[in-house]
Amino acid sequence: MTGTGFEIFARDGRARTGVLRTPRGEIRTPAFMPVGTAGTVKAMLPESVRATGADILLGNTYHLMLRPGAERVARLGGLHRFMGWERPILTDSGGFQVMSLADLRKLSEAGVTFRSHVDGARHVLSPETSMEIQRLLGSDIVMCFDECPALPASEAEVARAMRLSMRWAERSKAAFGDRPGHMLFGIQQGGVTRELREESAKALVDIGFDGYAIGGLAVGEGQAAMFGVLDHAPGMLPEDRPRYLMGVGKPDDIVGAVLRGVDMFDCVLPTRSGRTGQALTRRGAVNLKNARHADDPRPLDPECSCPCCRGYSRAYLHHVLKAGEIISAMLLTWHNLHYYQELMAGLRGAIAEGGLAAFAAGFAAARAEGDLEPV
Repeated sequence: MTGTGFEIFARDGRARTGVLRTPRGEIRTPAFMPVGTAGTVKAMLPESVRATGADILLGNTYHLMLRPGAERVARLGGLHRFMGWERPILTDSGGFQVMSLADLRKLSEAGVTFRSHVDGARHVLSPETSMEIQRLLGSDIVMCFDECPALPASEAEVARAMRLSMRWAERSKAAFGDRPGHMLFGIQQGGVTRELREESAKALVDIGFDGYAIGGLAVGEGQAAMFGVLDHAPGMLPEDRPRYLMGVGKPDDIVGAVLRGVDMFDCVLPTRSGRTGQALTRRGAVNLKNARHADDPRPLDPECSCPCCRGYSRAYLHHVLKAGEIISAMLLTWHNLHYYQELMAGLRGAIAEGGLAAFAAGFAAARAEGDLEPV
């Protein structure tokens, strides 16, 4: 990890706060990564995303390989230059999207052959091609190629997919090679079965990675089952490396996972919700489509300092949403991302001060109180 490294500044119970250093900048942990699937965080300018407090974005290998193509991105200077974001980028391996989006998939030991959901063209993704695509994109943090079965699934199916993913992890490490300044993360699998999680963690640690992800959760198992896994899975991974919970999640998912020792998160929820009229606030979710907001002159959240809450009323947000105006998606996405980064900053500060339990209790109390009463 030349020019990179992970330093833990403070602990509170199992939670940690620290920094993951890359040549493109520091990532403060716990960290939330906004999702820039196709080279853009939808409805946001890169500088606006940075203004919310984000240190790192996530890009999607599957979508970028199909359109505009990794070779084209490389010719145009890499993903950072292409999308106007010069800070760190993590790219996922493409495996999850192949399983969930692609047509006519054929899985083998070698990899996955599939037809694009965009134009039907035939493609192959393997550990080797995934590493090459992510190299062409120029991402700072590269994810191993893996298979992530949707839950519920039989224990035999979860075990088969996990063991295949571990063999693919070894091939990913070999194909990644020596790339100073770039990091490769392994992905723990094993569903909700503790023994399979232990087997996966041991295999990954034996291979050796710069960071470790907890995969195969938030795929239909429910929060209680997810927290049950997180009660033991992070502790199976090296203490001195970052732990990334993939595809999570809702604000209460994140707080619960941080309490259990997770350092990094990503999820489409804040951006997708912003485009569909749902604001995520310290008091819970608010549906701006609801007619009760039509005459409300108050801001969405009077305690929030984002541009949406500083400059616009609930009545205006309701109006532009109902009218189908683009500014609705822009303002609500900005608010949601601002709230997520504010939550992460609060978690970091609470861990540093040894007050995480009180922070979590206050978080839960605000959500239980609910949205502002109608005017």
